[in-house]
Amino acid sequence: MSEKTSHRRPATFKLDDPGVIVVDPDDTGRPARGTVQITKEPDPALLPVPIDAPLLPVRRGLRWGAVFWAAVAGLVLLGSGLGVVNLIEDLFARSESLGFLGLAFSSVAALALTVVIAREAFGLARLATIEKLHLRAAEVLLSDDRAASRAIVGDLLKLAHQNPQLARARASLQGHTDDIIDGADMIKLAERELMSPLDQEARRLVSSAAQRVSIVTAVSPRALFDVLFVFVASLRMIRQLARLYGGRPGTLGMIRLMRHVIGHLAITGGMAASDSLIQQMLGHGIAAKLSQRLGEGMLNGLLTARLGLAAIDVTRPLPFTALPRPALADLARDLLRKREEEE
Repeated sequence: MSEKTSHRRPATFKLDDPGVIVVDPDDTGRPARGTVQITKEPDPALLPVPIDAPLLPVRRGLRWGAVFWAAVAGLVLLGSGLGVVNLIEDLFARSESLGFLGLAFSSVAALALTVVIAREAFGLARLATIEKLHLRAAEVLLSDDRAASRAIVGDLLKLAHQNPQLARARASLQGHTDDIIDGADMIKLAERELMSPLDQEARRLVSSAAQRVSIVTAVSPRALFDVLFVFVASLRMIRQLARLYGGRPGTLGMIRLMRHVIGHLAITGGMAASDSLIQQMLGHGIAAKLSQRLGEGMLNGLLTARLGLAAIDVTRPLPFTALPRPALADLARDLLRKREEEE
């Protein structure tokens, strides 16, 4: 037989009542008779946050989808090359001048294709470097390895050497590379020096994109135009964020970056994002103050801001440790302030 627990009837009391006792969760002592025992709950903001989790789950093994598309691309390339060769031969058979003209056009097309492929490869390599820097920095924050932190700082300086906005920050950080600083502290110092101006600009970009989406979708007469504008604005925002943090994504790089952003958004709380958006809408009384179209515009703007915050996490070469992470509530306040100024 299991021991029955005694149930206390509901009652009201004041927190400053001397009979109310606040105890820790680990306290196993029994309260005195006539007192009310309250157990403190941990603050969610003070709970430890794992920083060593990868942005996306690592996929291992043979990817048959990639093999299929690589084989199809090879067949298309061979067929295109054979077609061009046959075309040039036919042009030479008709006229020598037409043959040389076709040969010149094919040479220019081949050169342009080579440049495009080189730019795409460079953009993919740049994005891969940023992702590896993010993971290495997260590992150093846990291991506190001084040598690894110096290597990461060197790679960060190489990544940011073309940004004139970071000239003073680079000089200040280089002056501390030979100091006796722990590995984790060096990563935090690099974040404060290099990422602080970039984070401010990233927040401005996300806020501007969210405001544009909110305004345009609020006055747009067609839902199709809303979808197209939100898609184009989101792509432009993610490309700007990637370039801000040192990435140079091309077409393939943008496809990969969009996959990472959407995957990161799903992993880090895609379900909770809708709840927070509803809280923002209800908390500011949007439903009571704005019309249906303006409310839809605000919601689209908040969704764009949420996507921008996920893009910052993916494109940023260092995890958020020394600097505060941009919050959706701050961007929501920017949207409301912009709306009030327009009214």
